[in-house]
Amino acid sequence: MPSKSKKINLKKSRIRAFFNSLSPQEDSDVQAEELKKIEKEGMPYIQLRLPVKEITPEFENKITQKVEHNVIKAQIREAEFRDLKTIKEIHDKAWLTSNTPFRAIDIDTLEIIFEDKDTIFLIAKVYGRDAGFIILDSEEEGKVGTIAALGVLPNFQRKGLGLVLGMAGWNYFKKHHPNIEELRAEVYEKNKVSYNFIKALGFNKFDVKHYKKEDFEL
Repeated sequence: MPSKSKKINLKKSRIRAFFNSLSPQEDSDVQAEELKKIEKEGMPYIQLRLPVKEITPEFENKITQKVEHNVIKAQIREAEFRDLKTIKEIHDKAWLTSNTPFRAIDIDTLEIIFEDKDTIFLIAKVYGRDAGFIILDSEEEGKVGTIAALGVLPNFQRKGLGLVLGMAGWNYFKKHHPNIEELRAEVYEKNKVSYNFIKALGFNKFDVKHYKKEDFEL
């Protein structure tokens, strides 16, 4: 039987591999060069965390008010197996506007992630259309909650839907993991939009990890 730490690392590899396959876009010399650099030096991911004790009632109320008064009104639901294709489609479109030079791999890996009992997928529906998702992961017996991934369709980006999903994730952790002590996230170093979004939620940088090709392999 694999150790608990090995199982966690395998799961992280699966999540990372789904969203960042080491394969550049077609006809992109710039991305091909960057791929070579990353294969040599590693792909830098900023590690961020937010101790739950720092989430004051005032801060939480401020975020809640923003969500409630947001122009976009979203319905949040927990994803089912049949939603996985939709999640992949949302990611593929959201990825086109990000500064991450890699594309998603096949849906089989997503199915494996979905089946993990500690991983939850939430979907946001806006105007009758699934427009965004967030993947949540819990570790250390529910004491650490991780935003493993978040994606929003381009038409709904920078309109507050990411914040809605982030708050939905926090509410999920509070309800299902009352002993949670810390929230975490990791963001590709050049994805400034995602980094600034996570920072705005109160997360702080505490490390940078460089993932090499083997870290993306399952």
